[in-house]
Amino acid sequence: MLQPMQGVRVLEVAQFTFVPAAGAVLAEWGADVIKVEHAERGDGQRGLTHVLGVDAINKGSSFSPIFEGPNRGKRSVGLALEQPEARALLDELIKQSDVFITNFLPDARAKLRIELDDVRKVNPDIIYVRGSGFGVRGPEGGKGGYDMTTFWARAGSGAGATPPEAERMSPMPAGGYGDNLGGLTIAGGIAAALYARATTGESSVIDVSLLGVGAWATQFTVNLALMAGGPPPRPPAPRHGSARNPLIGSYKTADDRWLMLSMVQPGRYWAEFCEVAGRPELIADERFDTVEKLMDNAPAAAEIVAEIFRERTFEEWLVLLEGIEGQWATVQDAWGVANDVSLRANGMIGSLEDAEGVTRELIANPVQFDETPAEVRRAPLFAEHTDEVLRDLGLSEEELIQLKISRAIT
Repeated sequence: MLQPMQGVRVLEVAQFTFVPAAGAVLAEWGADVIKVEHAERGDGQRGLTHVLGVDAINKGSSFSPIFEGPNRGKRSVGLALEQPEARALLDELIKQSDVFITNFLPDARAKLRIELDDVRKVNPDIIYVRGSGFGVRGPEGGKGGYDMTTFWARAGSGAGATPPEAERMSPMPAGGYGDNLGGLTIAGGIAAALYARATTGESSVIDVSLLGVGAWATQFTVNLALMAGGPPPRPPAPRHGSARNPLIGSYKTADDRWLMLSMVQPGRYWAEFCEVAGRPELIADERFDTVEKLMDNAPAAAEIVAEIFRERTFEEWLVLLEGIEGQWATVQDAWGVANDVSLRANGMIGSLEDAEGVTRELIANPVQFDETPAEVRRAPLFAEHTDEVLRDLGLSEEELIQLKISRAIT
C-alpha cells in the first residue's frame, strides 16, 4: 500500500481538533506524527466526555470518538514544556522533524518558545505550520476561535443555512465540522510544502485559519456579494423545489423520510421523472410541456411533485429512482452515513482495535492512493509513547526516571 508520507516526521504541539485533524490525515498517509501533550493535563480534548448534549465516551473505556478522530495513528509524548529539561527534549524532536504544527495562540507560543524563530533556530529546514482562528495578521491575530464561532458563524455558513424567518440560527450539522475541513486543508498545504522543499530546497511557513477555510466554503455567495457591492438578495423560497426548477430540493415520502433531488436541467429530466413516478400525463400538460413553461410554472410543478412523493414510502422510491439519469440522493442521519453502502464498498469506514482490544470503527480520511483504503489505527493513550520516543533520542532508563521525578515528562 502506497503511503506517500512514509519517512516524514511531524511534530504536533496542538490541542482539540482543527490542527490535530491535519496530523491525523498525515498519519494515515504514512507520516510518523508525534503529539506533544502537557505532562500532567494532556490535550484538553481528552477531558470532553459530554459534547453537544450526548455522551462522547463509553464508560469504562478509553475510546472517545471526539479524540480518536483527530488523533488516530499518532504517538503521544508528555512533556512539561515550561521546564528546561523538557524544552531540551523538544529541541531534539524538532531537529529530527520535517514539519512542526501548532494551534497555540501567540502569547502561549511566545511563553513556550515555539514561535517560528524559536523553532527555526533549532531546525532551519523545518516546515512551520500555524492554525489560527482569524489569521496571524490584523487586529485579531491573537484571538482564539472555534469552528462554531469562526468557521460557521463568522464565515457565513450559519447565516446561509438559516431561513430568514427563523427564531434561532441553524447549528453546525456535526461537532468538529469546520475543524475537520480545516485539518484536510492544512494537510494539503503541508504536502505541497514538502514537495516544494524537495524540489527547491526552500522551507515554507504555512498559515491556515478557520475563518479562511469558512470563507472558501461559502465563496460562491461571498463572491456574489463582492460583485454586487452588498449582500446578495435572498428571494423567498417556494415551499417545494426551487423558484425555477421543481426537480431541485428535498421531498418527503409517505413514511416521513426525505429524498433530495438535484436535477439541474429540468427540461432534460422532467419526462423521465414523470414516467418513473407513474404520471406520464404531466409531460404533455400545457403548463409544463416546454422547458420554458416548466421553469415559469416551477412552483406549481413542485407542489405536484411533493404530492407524488407523499404517495409512496421511502423504500418504494428507492426502487423507482434506481438507475434514472437525473441526480438524487437519500437524506441520511449519522447512522445512515455509518452504514452507507458506497462508503463501505470503498473502504471509507475503517476497523481498528482500541486500547482495550475492542473492535471499533472510524470514518477514514477521504483520500485514497492506488485504490487502497487507508489503514485506520487508534489514537494514543495519554503520553503512551513517552519512553519509546525518548529512548529513540538516546536517553537511558536512569535519565527517564530522573525526568519523571522532576515532572519534566510523564
